[in-house]
Amino acid sequence: MPLPTTDIVHALAACIAETEYGELPPQAAEAAKKSILDTLGVILAASGTEPAVRGVIDLVQENGGRPEASVLAFGGKVPAIMAAFANGAMAHCLDYDDQTPWGQHCSSSIVPAVLAVAERQGGVSGADMIAAVAAGQDLFARLRRNVGWRKDWNLSTVLGVLAAAGAAGRVLRLPRERLAHALGIASMQSCGVMEVVAGTGSDLRAMYAGFSAKGAVTAALLADKGISGVADLFEGEYGFFRTYFDSSYDREAILAGLGSDYQGAGTLYKPWPTVGTAHSHIHATIGLIAQHDVKTQDIEEIRVHVGDYHDLMCRPIEARREPSTLVDAKFSLPFLVAVAAVRRDVGLADFLPEALKDPEVLEVARKVVPVPDASLDWKMELPPGRVEIVLRDGRTFARTGTDVPGSTKTPMTWDDLARKFEDCASAALRPPSPGQVSGVLRLARDLETLDDATELTRTLVADLPGRLGA
Repeated sequence: MPLPTTDIVHALAACIAETEYGELPPQAAEAAKKSILDTLGVILAASGTEPAVRGVIDLVQENGGRPEASVLAFGGKVPAIMAAFANGAMAHCLDYDDQTPWGQHCSSSIVPAVLAVAERQGGVSGADMIAAVAAGQDLFARLRRNVGWRKDWNLSTVLGVLAAAGAAGRVLRLPRERLAHALGIASMQSCGVMEVVAGTGSDLRAMYAGFSAKGAVTAALLADKGISGVADLFEGEYGFFRTYFDSSYDREAILAGLGSDYQGAGTLYKPWPTVGTAHSHIHATIGLIAQHDVKTQDIEEIRVHVGDYHDLMCRPIEARREPSTLVDAKFSLPFLVAVAAVRRDVGLADFLPEALKDPEVLEVARKVVPVPDASLDWKMELPPGRVEIVLRDGRTFARTGTDVPGSTKTPMTWDDLARKFEDCASAALRPPSPGQVSGVLRLARDLETLDDATELTRTLVADLPGRLGA
């Protein structure tokens, strides 16, 4: 595919417009299907376990509007823009959504946007939905890997709205020129500072993907109606790269293999509902506790070696040892390591309101001490974590969390994701029936065969109220 010599937005838009299921590498197509299933599951789980989503659902209900797209778990249809907002807010709520090998989340923005536009549009095949998600994941990965991130912007939303707008535009079958406009329009809602992620006490860290999914659908629909975007979006004198990254980006790398190497193929899926940068510490802790059959009452201290990003999960230390909200608990390294030590696992039930007050977990969390270690700073790939457990009898056990479940070396299989989906579905506000669950699992595996991809959502909402909030 010849690449324009003008702003990079036009090459990226052309690739998205020309992405077809039959030309996708098998790994990229599989990743897109897995991400659709995985995102549906975590949305269901969030509906029943995260109280903060209720305010979003209430607002969506109050606004009403044309019934175009489904609000999962709650039932009813609302305008596609608002369905993307509601489902997107739930998609990241539990920090259980997928991620790239380099961190950050895109599917929690992409999948709700694509589902909403597909329902509004009608007649979108499973193959086209897969192509749209794969194209969005590729755009996100290309930008994520090749910009000079200073850890100040929240890349999940800054880049996620662009990836989701591209994917939504692909569902609408926008031509390359209109897709470039959609990306330009989406830049108006490309935002999010890292304090949203690193700070304590806010609900925004849970629901930020709702804003990028909503912005993406808005952008795609406006482009479809003829609104123009920004011709020099990325590389203009005052464009995206200069504004967000001080013009630090690798143009050649962003464009390398465009249209053939779909980089969403490396998408990773989470076995635990916590921030991904804690998974190495969690894995190391579980391994040490199990290997040495450590009893929590015998623990004197747990030292967690932390790089720059790990350190954010330890400050302020007292708040991280005893998080006050479900959102903060998932980003609190001392609390997460304590859960892993006590439970020898980490699951959805560990982030219910009563679980945050578990005296045994809190006692162990008070024994977790961060140890600065610059070798664990986050540079590109997700950084590893090292854990030392010191017992009262003087013995010390240490391990670095490698080959973490859900990592590139130990990826989650379809069977793993099926079990995760079943677990998530059981935690929903209104759990789908076993028949619905098995039906969605079957449809997701064979999504490319569906004439209408929204059979997935119809299956999930079949027994829900016909009106949101009923």
